[in-house]
Amino acid sequence: MIVVMRTDASPEQIEAVRAKIRELGYQDRPIQGVERTVVCVLGQVYPEMLDELSVLDGVETVLRVSKPYKLASREVHPMDTVVRVGDLEIGSGRVVVMAGQCSVDTEEYTLATAQAVRDAGAHVLRGGAFKPRTSPHSFEGHGAKGLELLARAKAITGLPIITEVMDPRDVELVAETADILQIGSRNGQNFALLKEVGRTDKPVLLKRGMWATVEEWLLAAEHIMTQGNHNVILCERGIRTFETATRFTFDVNAIPFVKRESHLPVVADPSHGTGRWYLVEPVALAAIAAGADGLIIEVHVSPDHALSDGAQSLTPQNFARLMERLDVLCQALGRPLHPAVGQAPSAARGDGQRP
Repeated sequence: MIVVMRTDASPEQIEAVRAKIRELGYQDRPIQGVERTVVCVLGQVYPEMLDELSVLDGVETVLRVSKPYKLASREVHPMDTVVRVGDLEIGSGRVVVMAGQCSVDTEEYTLATAQAVRDAGAHVLRGGAFKPRTSPHSFEGHGAKGLELLARAKAITGLPIITEVMDPRDVELVAETADILQIGSRNGQNFALLKEVGRTDKPVLLKRGMWATVEEWLLAAEHIMTQGNHNVILCERGIRTFETATRFTFDVNAIPFVKRESHLPVVADPSHGTGRWYLVEPVALAAIAAGADGLIIEVHVSPDHALSDGAQSLTPQNFARLMERLDVLCQALGRPLHPAVGQAPSAARGDGQRP
């Protein structure tokens, strides 16, 4: 249920509505729009509640929300959400690219990869300090040491950092370095972790579970948002099907569907979605053509020496080629690449000048 306030509703009237909702034993979540405020009522509401809230001062109308994911739904929030990370605006209509190693490994490789993706035009540096692995015998990341390497790479390149957090106990530690907290596919139903990142003020990139329906994916976002953090970025990264030719099946049709269902920005991960480096570029371009707001790409200066997922990692040369082709596609679609970090929009590629 949502309570739509009048455009002239006062802060006191809005607070009175919120207090009434809490008095009735429900959670309230206000959403401030351009012209008016909407107050969401979270919980199993009863029919008479509509009349009880409709008569309060400042209320324009009260509506039932049919979707199980209330806060993530366009029924509640019809306008696109834009997630801001420094000067970056994810979901603003400009395409954002996140790139870097699957797992942070050596200092040499980490810094060289960071510089390479920055030079090619990436906007965010990715890298895993903590890595969930199917086998307990596989490399699981350097942990706190990996965060230190990411912090150094950020200081050198100026790129904001996205890195995965796996344990609710590590959220505070990871948030000290990360500009975006990543929830991996395997943690899409780790509800304690989802709620913990929801209590932070950091943007959260939520990868679709390899087993998850679109509804389950959006309900995972709902777990984050009910804690007060609405800065959620959805990430399509492929699902598990009967097909074995690729690592996963990249669900490209989920992108326009979710963009219709939800106001949250959507990025695509063609690296995990395919598992093969030579499929990354065509699937990345397809994802942008389908409406994705950005990409998250695995890049390594020496994929043969990567400690995880070398087979799906692009070399810097292949990543630079992808960025050039992406620039042309984005211009053709009327959704140019976001300006590079520290670059003014008028000087950015995609503002009327082809490479």
